[in-house]
Amino acid sequence: MTTAAIIVAAGRGLRAGGDVPKQWRSLAGRRVADWTIDRFRGQVAHIVLVLSDEDTLAWEEFRNNDLILATGGTDRAGSVRNGLKALTHLEVTRVLIHDVARPCVSSRTIQDVLTALDAHQAAAPGLAVTDALWTGQDGAVTGTQDRSNLFAAQTPQGFHYDTISAAHAAHPGGAADDVEVARAAGVDVCIVPGDADNLKITHPEDFARAERIMGMDMDVRLGNGYDVHRFGDGDHVVLCGVKVPHDRGLQGHSDADVGMHAVTDAIYGALAQGDIGQHFPPSDPQWKGAASEIFLRHAVELAGQMGYRISNVDCTLVCEYPKIGPHAAVMREEMSKIMGLRADQVSVKATTSERLGFTGRGEGIASIATACLVKS
Repeated sequence: MTTAAIIVAAGRGLRAGGDVPKQWRSLAGRRVADWTIDRFRGQVAHIVLVLSDEDTLAWEEFRNNDLILATGGTDRAGSVRNGLKALTHLEVTRVLIHDVARPCVSSRTIQDVLTALDAHQAAAPGLAVTDALWTGQDGAVTGTQDRSNLFAAQTPQGFHYDTISAAHAAHPGGAADDVEVARAAGVDVCIVPGDADNLKITHPEDFARAERIMGMDMDVRLGNGYDVHRFGDGDHVVLCGVKVPHDRGLQGHSDADVGMHAVTDAIYGALAQGDIGQHFPPSDPQWKGAASEIFLRHAVELAGQMGYRISNVDCTLVCEYPKIGPHAAVMREEMSKIMGLRADQVSVKATTSERLGFTGRGEGIASIATACLVKS
């Protein structure tokens, strides 16, 4: 199964105040949209960002990013339809549709929706209404409303891709959200537990509340990874996912990608989940010669399942030869693609050991890596 997320960011958000739409306003040192986009990195294979034609600076900024861009429609439903169309060539099976103004959505909520889609065509988070409900007019209470079986709708709302695409194609428009579109097409929607912190920024005071939520949830973890592989016969080495020509190869049970192994172990370390050998035992023949990106993707997915997003990784390769500098940029791009990160969140650099020790004697390559994870 391939899952994508559509982040609807084409609205103007006038009720939130400010000189620019709320998704481009600052929140805890970053824009609202940046926080929201990062919540889905590493959790889905593709992210579609739906932008207004008026947001020319955003179009320029994200055009060469790892995001898929789509043009906003005349209303929210039109924006979602355009986002769905942007995925038609990618064989997506499941899609999460999320409001950009919900930057505090947790990995737990995202994973709960995805898990529900294993058994249902549609699923969405909802908060059971616990407060008394009134009706009112002109500032006065005019009556009460039964709160039994009432839920406050949240996003991301998840669907099987073909199901929600067909529902939107048949809908006349004017729906409050995608659950309404799905139900109009006769689709049953599973409710998963919502999260009180998954607020939608609507009014000016919501920015302060969102910052308080982010401040209370600063669980930051660091992990270190270290790996070594000796040289053997061969005509190239694989480092950080890139094949580098060399007069010798690296020996190992898998493809001996010493850089990727160190980064993978750094992520496992930050999660207190052991190392590669525990998850992929070298005694198991199925991992003989395996591509190391299998291990790295597993570590990234595990981080998401445990409620963490990767903030950045730093990898240092220690060797005399081959020279890493000419290949470092490509290595960063490859690693960022595998991990679902931006290239500026991945550092790959090299140093020598001044011809000391086994690396200095050209007997092998070592790698040291650090990963920073933040609770989503």
